Amino acid sequence: MDTLQLAIHNGIATVTLNRPEKRNALNSQLLTELRSTFEELGANPEVRVIILEANGKAFCAGADLGYLQQVSQFSVMENLADSTHLQQTFHTIYTCPKPTIAKVHGAAIAGGCGLATVCDFVIAGRTKALFGYSEVKIGFIPAVVSVYLLRKIGDTQTRRLLLSAENISAEEAERIGLITHAVDDDQLTDKVQSVAETLSNNSSSSVALTKKMLENLHGMDLDAGLRYAASMNAITRMTDDCKNGIQSFLQQ
Repeated sequence: MDTLQLAIHNGIATVTLNRPEKRNALNSQLLTELRSTFEELGANPEVRVIILEANGKAFCAGADLGYLQQVSQFSVMENLADSTHLQQTFHTIYTCPKPTIAKVHGAAIAGGCGLATVCDFVIAGRTKALFGYSEVKIGFIPAVVSVYLLRKIGDTQTRRLLLSAENISAEEAERIGLITHAVDDDQLTDKVQSVAETLSNNSSSSVALTKKMLENLHGMDLDAGLRYAASMNAITRMTDDCKNGIQSFLQQ
């Protein structure tokens, strides 16, 4: 891969954005490699957790400038295909059956902030990390990420971030629920590793089913949600992980 690095150790996969000279800006190749990598890791039984991080000073600065110049010349159908490409990449990460952690050490702007948003956990350095959706400043709209952002932080804070295009600190991002943890910069790696190890000790099948359940519960009314939750509960009880877990618990 030209735009990513991948390492797997003790069931924890680390995917690293590797365009530091471009502030890890998104282009078609990077999106393609991200999608295929997360698909492969999601299907790999040896992988239990995925960390998404970046080389260089920025986590991801959004769309590549050369890429933006191309987009400005696209036809309607070309723009639809390109938008679908972005949507599919975000969807692949969001629906990955393995728990995902974004490790944000610097700026995560526009599409880069979107990358963090679609991960299950976002852990950021308190001093250097920055979050924002700048699309409306240059005539774009943050269309794809808005679907996930509304689910994550609700209507009020989504309107605030997307309409103002303001950048916010890691501490403010933590306060509004955009990220999971804001930590001292020198503690970032240790915190991410600690969370990853905790997640890796959980049942893979239970985690995957829980993620699927949370995805599907959005939009259901109370009765439909409860019926769906009951059916998921019944399915989970039939898995080997659940049966083995009950046996281990009873033998303690």
